[in-house]
Amino acid sequence: MTIMSEASVTGGPYRQPIVSAAIELTVRSGWSSVTMSKLAEIVGVSRQTVYNELGSKSRLAEAMISHELARFLAVVREAFERHPDDLVEAIHDAVRGVLELADDNLLLRAIVSATHGADTELLPLLTSRAGSLLGEATVMLRGRVRAYGPPLDAEQLDVAIDVVVRTVLSHIMQPSDTPARTADALAWMASRVLGATTARSLRHPSQG
Repeated sequence: MTIMSEASVTGGPYRQPIVSAAIELTVRSGWSSVTMSKLAEIVGVSRQTVYNELGSKSRLAEAMISHELARFLAVVREAFERHPDDLVEAIHDAVRGVLELADDNLLLRAIVSATHGADTELLPLLTSRAGSLLGEATVMLRGRVRAYGPPLDAEQLDVAIDVVVRTVLSHIMQPSDTPARTADALAWMASRVLGATTARSLRHPSQG
């Protein structure tokens, strides 16, 4: 996934350049090609500095996934900020933005499609971090959606948000249509589940 950055990045001044270099190297040559020595050479620091910032290759992988997850959450946040008075339009833009980012995310595609044989080592980590993404996205959306005053109680709202988030995640991993059409479909569904009105013209998912 090319994912993260809503949350602030902790660590020293070289952490982010090291993580970025690791993502680029993984996309270009595969996860098995990533070594602390090679990252040190790319970033222009000592190998000890790389270890000081990340600790181990396993922690580096977690930092890469977290970096990418944050980028997706930032897209969602910005979509809601653009549409403070139209919940359905905000959901539409958030879904479309996330799916477009996923479609253009070279790291995500490399991991999911196993373009490089050894990159399957990253897939279990991606799967485990998906649980974290689900939790973070749900918390963010819960607060955002409540601000629009939908006619649902807290439990009903949580169910609706969970369905939307899980559906988006499934389309990230295995798209079945274009980001635009998927966003239309989910916005149409959300308008009915959330009892929200919108200025946008929604298409039924079955229509072209």
